[in-house]
Amino acid sequence: MSAMDVPSDSRDSPASTKRTGSMAARAIANAPKMSWITLALMTTSSVASLRSAPTMAVYGLAAVFLYVVPAIVFLLPTALVSAELASGWEGGVYRWVSEGLSKPLGFLAVWCQFAMTIFYYPSLLAYVASTIAYVVDPSLASNGPYTAIVIMVLYWSGVWISSRGTNAVAGLSSWGLVIGTLVPGVLLVVLGMVFLGQGNPSAAPMTASNLLPEWTGLASLVLIVNNFLSYSGMEMNAVHVSSLRNPAKEFPRSMFTASGMVLLIFILPALAISWVVPSSQLSLTAGVMQAFDSFFQYFHIGWLTPVIAVALVAASLGGMLTWLAGPSKGLLLISRQEGYLPPFLQKLNKQGIQQNILVTQGVVTTVIALAYAFLPNVSSAYWIFSVITTQVYLIVYLLMFVAAIRLRRTQPDHPRGYRAPALVLTCVTGFVASAAAMVIGFVPSSQFGNGSVWVYIAIVGGGLLLLGVVIPYLFLRLRKPSWRMPEENATEGVAA
Repeated sequence: MSAMDVPSDSRDSPASTKRTGSMAARAIANAPKMSWITLALMTTSSVASLRSAPTMAVYGLAAVFLYVVPAIVFLLPTALVSAELASGWEGGVYRWVSEGLSKPLGFLAVWCQFAMTIFYYPSLLAYVASTIAYVVDPSLASNGPYTAIVIMVLYWSGVWISSRGTNAVAGLSSWGLVIGTLVPGVLLVVLGMVFLGQGNPSAAPMTASNLLPEWTGLASLVLIVNNFLSYSGMEMNAVHVSSLRNPAKEFPRSMFTASGMVLLIFILPALAISWVVPSSQLSLTAGVMQAFDSFFQYFHIGWLTPVIAVALVAASLGGMLTWLAGPSKGLLLISRQEGYLPPFLQKLNKQGIQQNILVTQGVVTTVIALAYAFLPNVSSAYWIFSVITTQVYLIVYLLMFVAAIRLRRTQPDHPRGYRAPALVLTCVTGFVASAAAMVIGFVPSSQFGNGSVWVYIAIVGGGLLLLGVVIPYLFLRLRKPSWRMPEENATEGVAA
């Protein structure tokens, strides 16, 4: 997810294209250099997380297959294609899609980057709520009203902090990879290996016949959809491709290294969870803490449970606070340039923060949070909202892959710091994988038992249609020339 997508003022004329090309070439040559290892670590930090581990732990050893497949058909295509686009066109996905397709579709792309957070934050905070429960009372992890209250309190607290323009939480996020991912992840895997090494049986079978998920229809593969969102974010660090000494060689090396590290961080903790928590008892929100609690109780170090819970919560909240204003700020900037949002949503508070957008988003988030109190169980709500998040975000990638092909054909001589190999094949692979993930996302997971299939499809389809089609269409259809405020970007906008 790109934190800042800013617009281009207009399409390049032939003369301005030539000047822009020479300026871009000089900028690439003079840009501060970084090592490919640094970029690999930055990418790993922006993508890897333990939050999705319980989702795949349900499948035991088959989690390896379910992580590797989307890495090949989605993770790598996204990284390579976004690297070419970022090295040739500044401004993020709005600029890429606007140049390659059209400005309205560029708005749709940046809108979907923002809109996905409407469902992303409730699912993230549901994970935080279940983790906090292990400090207070583990039985609360599956309590819907408790989860709804925590989501609302934490989100509105985040809005209040963000609206004050504070940077106090920036350090929390920068340490998130270590505090909330690497240390707990390594500890979880080590405890799991010791647990098995002492002769304890694995809760999930670990034989070669379990490498592939058991086929019980499309529902048996539905959880793979969640992995597409787990891998999203590779395009965020593609903007640094021009900072490499030899982008053509070092960027692929960096991405393959990052992909390997991300896979290890995703796969090994998921397996460790499956070793100790039976799939029938696994919570999609509290699975990480279920595993830690089981291991700590077995090794008689139960006092560590709240310590790990606090570390996971701190890292998650730091990430949420850092990202809370990012996508909305990108939407604000392009809306002021082109007049996509009404003036009410473009207003800034005295700290220069787009408070009205955050508050409006908070109202919707509150309504979504209440669903946790009324849906049959917390895991069901968590999964449904994770799928809607993925569906909306996949629209961004579908547009990006098509735009990349068109830009290679319509602007072949435009300077690029990096050119993706076999671009058309790479884009087609990523596009087909993203489209397939969208289709599979409408199939309820086998975990939902006898729940109504049509209700599930209606919720997911309705969320996708409303956020990904209806709302952006209305903004484009109803926008007025008076909504444009480009002159304010240089004053109020900079303050944010």
